[in-house]
Amino acid sequence: MATTTTHTLLQAARVAPEIFELRPDYRALLMVVEGIPSGSSDDTSETLLHEAEIHVKEMACKTPITEFPHIAAWREAYKGFGAKPNKTRNSLEALTRRAEAGLPRVNRLTDIYNAISVKYQIPLGGEDLDKYDGSAFLVRATGKEPFQTFSGGEAQTEIAAPGEPIWCDETGITCRRWNWRQGPRTALTDQTTRVLFILDALEPLSDQTLFQAANELASALKSLSADVTTSQRLIGPCN
Repeated sequence: MATTTTHTLLQAARVAPEIFELRPDYRALLMVVEGIPSGSSDDTSETLLHEAEIHVKEMACKTPITEFPHIAAWREAYKGFGAKPNKTRNSLEALTRRAEAGLPRVNRLTDIYNAISVKYQIPLGGEDLDKYDGSAFLVRATGKEPFQTFSGGEAQTEIAAPGEPIWCDETGITCRRWNWRQGPRTALTDQTTRVLFILDALEPLSDQTLFQAANELASALKSLSADVTTSQRLIGPCN
């Protein structure tokens, strides 16, 4: 059962109306997972990664990656706020392109959610809740918001482009351009035990597939420990 804190965090999360004006078909499935044990890549994560790699290779034999339905939809969405999709690839496309040669093996948690992202063709990000400040919200940038990141191992500050969708908490931006680049402040580590996962969807991806992906992710993580708990909330133009 979800704790009051988790329930409040999910219910307070929001997507600004201007996001739905940009893409009326947008939906965000937020899932909080707690009690995750740390661990290196193992048979569970390896099996999921292998399934995802095979899935991409089979699809790529028939269709160019840029024409995979959900990737194509996100490329159009990026054009809608002025980003160039060939230069700025959403997380799903970037990960899918890596799948043909072999997805990275990082740690069990990261491997599992990367595999689910590729298998179901859904941009999927994870935020460390112990480093998060308040609830998540998605807005379009004014062009004044700073984004703390690293380049070449050196800390640097970027400014979000006017109009780009940005996921934020009360401290600042946590992810730029909807699902392009996550900030290091809330990134997952080997010590992460509480995660806010964000699954982004556009048509033609259905709510059914969105929930199926989240449920498989939850099931995989629950198989790691009886202490793992999950809570979900779907945010769309009508909810």
